[in-house]
Formats: sequence, structure tokens, C-alpha cells
Amino acid sequence: MFEPLKHLFPKLHSIKVYALVGKSGTGKSYRSQMIAERFRISLIIDDGILIRRSILIAGKSAKQAGNFIAAMKCALFRDEEHRSEVMKALQKEKFRRILIIGTSEKMISVITERLNLPAPYKVFNIEDFSTHEEIETALRTRYTEGKHVIPLPAIEVTRTAPDIVYDSIQVFLKRLPFSKKNRSFEKTLVKPGFSIPEAKVLSRNVFLQMINQCLYDYDNTIKINALEVQFIDGKYKLQIGLRSPSRIQRNTIPEIREYIVDSLEKYSSIQIADASVTVDEWSSANVQEELRKMNEQIVQVKEININQS
Repeated sequence: MFEPLKHLFPKLHSIKVYALVGKSGTGKSYRSQMIAERFRISLIIDDGILIRRSILIAGKSAKQAGNFIAAMKCALFRDEEHRSEVMKALQKEKFRRILIIGTSEKMISVITERLNLPAPYKVFNIEDFSTHEEIETALRTRYTEGKHVIPLPAIEVTRTAPDIVYDSIQVFLKRLPFSKKNRSFEKTLVKPGFSIPEAKVLSRNVFLQMINQCLYDYDNTIKINALEVQFIDGKYKLQIGLRSPSRIQRNTIPEIREYIVDSLEKYSSIQIADASVTVDEWSSANVQEELRKMNEQIVQVKEININQS
């Protein structure tokens, strides 16, 4: 899809991509600058924006989006103008390492492909840097207060999205062996426009639209075949039936489920208590096999009629 642009950005293939993955609300953005400092990573990509040392270089944050679809398009650089802006900025920057934040390795691979970056050199999990208690605290903040973190100072966020700024926090890092002094970073707490009020129960049709958007980025040949939605104690339980034009490996189904659930929780701020995913294969081979069986049945019926006559 992006082949025509590849010859313009040969430098991007000589860098190392680091990835930080974890479920929505577990504190990835909060930890990102600490990780970048520790591994001497120059740039960070988080939810559609390109950051260098607490400065917004290019892009726009998905947290500025007003709804699920717009947020997901932004975070995954689906808009051509947005994607082009960030790619041009990457070309101008002098760097060898970049950190990309995402809810799953699949999300990271979508971003690297769209920005013409190499596959991740190393993938970190949020559990590598945060304790269980810290992750639980971050999740409570996300789902009870609707607060998200942008790894930028409040003044940077206020310039483009003053209406979502809630507060700022200062994070102090211990001096690392190669650093001459202690470092501190300011992060901004925001309440995105796409957050859905707790009292509002989403309909099945809304889930259909949102899951379709997830599938568009994961594999747009996979379609929704059936969907059941239950709302219990403030959380959703989903039964999703999908249809694929080709055979899907059994171990891929959990990845599809994870991608859908993580995207729903991240870009709509709802909680999924449980989700099951089944996939029915429906390819041309299936059709030919069904036709073959039907023809055999027709022949058998004709033979029976001939014998009876």
C-alpha cells in the first residue's frame, strides 16, 4: 500500500525500533520517558504523536479525537496527511532509536508498516517496568476517573487541545550511570473526548461499527458474522463470530481477540469483562466443496429416479 514512498526514506531502515506493549490503562505513557532515558532512545511515538525530549515534533494525539473511530484512525496513522507529516518529521530527525507505544504487538506492526519503519528490534512489556500494584492503580485511575496520560508538558498539550487538559504531574528519575544529573519529566493528565460516560450503555450496532474498525486494521478480509452483547455490572461481555475468506491458524484467534478487546478498551474507555471469538472459514475452496456435494446429491437423486422408473 505504501510502496511508492519507501525509496524516499532509506534512512528509516537503519534504525532500531523498540516497542512498549500492555493493556489499555496500565501506565505505558507514564513510563515511556523513563524507558527512553534508560535505553538512550531519542524519539517516542504514542497515540499518533511524535515526541523528542518532551517536545511535540509532529502529529496529533488520538486523545484529542471525539469518538472511537476517529481516535483509532489517528493512533494508527490511517489518515494520509497525518501519516505523511510524521514520516517527513522522522526523515529530518537525526536518530537511531525510537520507542513505539501500543496495546499489542499487532498494533505496533500496523504502525511500523504505515510509517515505513523496520520491525521491532526489542519488545518490552509494561510488567517489565511496573509492579502489579502500580498497574492496578493506573487501571483504577483510567476506569473510575477517565484520566489518560500524554507524555508531554501541559503547555505542549494546551497549544493544540486545551479542552482535554485536566492536570499535570512531575516525574523525577534517578541519575543513570551515563547521565550527569537527575532528570525530571512533566506529563499531562487529560480526559479525552472519546471517553464514554459510565451510565451510557452501548448498543449492539455501536459495537458492530467499532469491531469493524478493529478488523479493518487487523485484516480487512475478515468480517463479522454474528455478535451478542451483554452489559453486566458496568462491564461488557461479547460473543463475536467472524468469517474469513481463508484458513486462519488456531493460534491466531487469541491475537484477533486481544486486538479487538484492547482497541475497544483503549479508544472508548469501556471495560470488557469477557469476550469470545470464533472464526468460520468461507473461501472459494469452501464454495467449490459445497457445490461438489450438491452435485453429488443431484446425481444420486437422478439415479434413484431412474432406478425407480
